[in-house]
Amino acid sequence: MPRRQDGRRYTWRRGTDPRPRTEPPTAPAPEPAAAAEPADSIVHAALYRDGVRVASPATLTDTYRQLREKPRTMAWIGLARPTEAELKSLAAEFDLHQLAVEDALEAHQRPKLERYGETLFVVLRAARYLDAPEEVDFGELHVFVGADFVITVRHGAAPDLSAVRRRMEESPDLLRLGPEAVLYAILDAVVDGYAPVVAGVQNDVDEIETEVFSGAPEVSRRIYELSREMVEFQRSTRPLVGMLHGLMAGFAKYGTDEELQRYLRDVADHVTHTSERVDGFRQALTDILTVNATLVTQQQNAEMRALAEAGFEQNEEIKKISSWAAILFAPTLVGTIYGMNFENMPELGWHFGYPFAIGLMGVVCVSLYMIFKRRDWL
Repeated sequence: MPRRQDGRRYTWRRGTDPRPRTEPPTAPAPEPAAAAEPADSIVHAALYRDGVRVASPATLTDTYRQLREKPRTMAWIGLARPTEAELKSLAAEFDLHQLAVEDALEAHQRPKLERYGETLFVVLRAARYLDAPEEVDFGELHVFVGADFVITVRHGAAPDLSAVRRRMEESPDLLRLGPEAVLYAILDAVVDGYAPVVAGVQNDVDEIETEVFSGAPEVSRRIYELSREMVEFQRSTRPLVGMLHGLMAGFAKYGTDEELQRYLRDVADHVTHTSERVDGFRQALTDILTVNATLVTQQQNAEMRALAEAGFEQNEEIKKISSWAAILFAPTLVGTIYGMNFENMPELGWHFGYPFAIGLMGVVCVSLYMIFKRRDWL
């Protein structure tokens, strides 16, 4: 395996011949002004030697030139949603594989670890918890790792790689380990970013449990939305377990520093713990959704039973009203007939006509009352 000019072996080698470099003068000239190259997507670029920053180029062109001019240096280039031209420029300079470049440009990739020649291509899914809307926001990060360069392509707000860079610059002994140490720091930052998300989701699950038993009407929608986020969270964390184990399996083959091996094992432990927590959240949400469906069904059954009871009571009242209406209608009908005062009505001149009419009314009313009473309408 080839060695650096300082005698330490490269952990990951470039697949192409080393680029010709010349020793810098003892008093380096001032850095030229930034070129007119469009660099809106360049978040930060820096060159490091023995764990210390030696240059901060403003453009990709300056980065390439200074990397060639400064031996035993490592370039760390951070991009955010780069253009196709910028990625092609990086591919040409660092011999990046076309398939990896296409993935980095299009985004929407699953977390993975792939090797193209002597360059590692890593896709990570970062996450952050947004307190105001109480939801999880996911970002995507692509990392190219070579013998003397690290290129990060970020799609989304997470993770905060500026904090990673500050942390590494404050730990020159770790940064001195090279690109693999930067990759570890990025992995560690992504995994550490999961902890606030886990805490936020745990709080959401607790709130949902309370809302389920309080009968909140919108809880079903919230359960469904959080379940979808947990599916996305699972897709972000599960592949990391295999990826880190793959990196650990190559420790001996690629001569990874022992201290760095311990750091990566710690990250793997955190990923495993997070993945288990996410699996537990998803199962808990499934159980809560089942309980909520049961409670909703019970509530609907209670409402239907109450409606049925109300309808039965209303029907009984209608029966009573109808019965008394019929009873009262009978004397009204008799009285109406005999109240027409026609001359040819024989009962009008009959001595027993009035008692007969009153008796008829009484007989009809009593008969109707007995009939309705027998049928429990009264």
